[in-house]
Amino acid sequence: MNVEVTPLPGIGVRKDFVLASGRRIGVVSHRDGRTDLIVSKQDDPDACAASLPLSTEEAAVLSNLLGAPQLVAQLEEEHRDLPGIRTKQLYIKEDSRFDGRPLGDTAMRTRTGVSIVAVMRAGEVYPSPKPDFMLTSGDLLVTVGTTEGLDAAAKLLANG
Repeated sequence: MNVEVTPLPGIGVRKDFVLASGRRIGVVSHRDGRTDLIVSKQDDPDACAASLPLSTEEAAVLSNLLGAPQLVAQLEEEHRDLPGIRTKQLYIKEDSRFDGRPLGDTAMRTRTGVSIVAVMRAGEVYPSPKPDFMLTSGDLLVTVGTTEGLDAAAKLLANG
C-alpha cells in the first residue's frame, strides 16, 4: 500500500491511501494535536464524504483495534504448524486488579503456561515486555499458549 502524505498549509498533514474500492481513507493530523479520520467521496477522491474527529484516546483505541488483529494473524501464521498452540488478544479492563501494576504481578506464565509476546497501547506495540512493564487499562495483551492456558489467562485477568 502506498500512503500519501499531503501537507495542508495552516492545518497540518493528511495521510491517506486508496482502498480496493477506489475510495481514499486516512487521517488528518492537525497542528494543534487533533486527529480526524477521513473518508473520500466515491466519485471524487479529493472531496471528503465523512470526517470524524477523534480524541487522543479514541485514536489509540482505533489503532489497537486495527493493529492488534494483524499482529495476531501474523503470530497465528507463524504457529500454524505447531499443533495445540494458539494466539489470543486479552484486554486489561478498567476495573482490573492489574491496572497500574507490573506485568510480573500477573505471574501469567507460571500460573497458566501462557506467554505474553506483546502489549499494544495507544497504537504502539511493545514486543516481549519484561516483568517490570507497567500495565494500564486499555492495554491489549497478545498472548500465546494452549487453548486451556489461554482460557485460564482470560480468567486470571478478569478475576485476579
